[in-house]
Amino acid sequence: MVPLTQTGFRLLPGALDAEAQASLLTEVLRRVEVAPLYRPMTPGGKPMSVEMTNFGPLGWVTDALGYRYQPTHPVTGAPWPDIPAALLKLWDQVAGATAPPDACLVNLYRDGARMGLHQDRDEADFSFPVLSVSLGDTAVFRIGGVNRRDPTTSVRLASGDVCILTGDARLAHHGIDRVLAGSSRLTPGGGRINLTLRRASPGPG
Repeated sequence: MVPLTQTGFRLLPGALDAEAQASLLTEVLRRVEVAPLYRPMTPGGKPMSVEMTNFGPLGWVTDALGYRYQPTHPVTGAPWPDIPAALLKLWDQVAGATAPPDACLVNLYRDGARMGLHQDRDEADFSFPVLSVSLGDTAVFRIGGVNRRDPTTSVRLASGDVCILTGDARLAHHGIDRVLAGSSRLTPGGGRINLTLRRASPGPG
């Protein structure tokens, strides 16, 4: 089977210029002060290699109870901060969705962090896309098909790149093989910040 990148995966290289990246990073870091990054545990009890937090009405979390969306930070108990306006505008411009995102997952890749192949399937309606923004170090992104054993394709995601999973690729397996440390000076302390916008709840109507 040919990977589904041809019919549902869109890559927008350099969608955010250097000024837009710096401005967005400032907004992200300001919100991280309110909703600090933490290292989550998988349902199997293993710590993930990435640190994460969320913005928006709902945030994706994982722990012994499983994968889910919830309205509060699992460490502080406080509501998640709002999604930056620049991300909402980007969604409106390129996602082709009928409703705004209600969740923005923030992953920090540093010190060899990676993300194994997985599907984004904890949302109520898979007709809404998944939109991802890269800030900082370049990542080697891998995407395949709906079945885990489908062939995969690798592509580098640099700072300012945007990618979208929609259509046939909405449930494609994907992950981060590695991050090229030192390839960007954008993120304080180094590393890569990935911002993933999703619509977790059902759409209107």
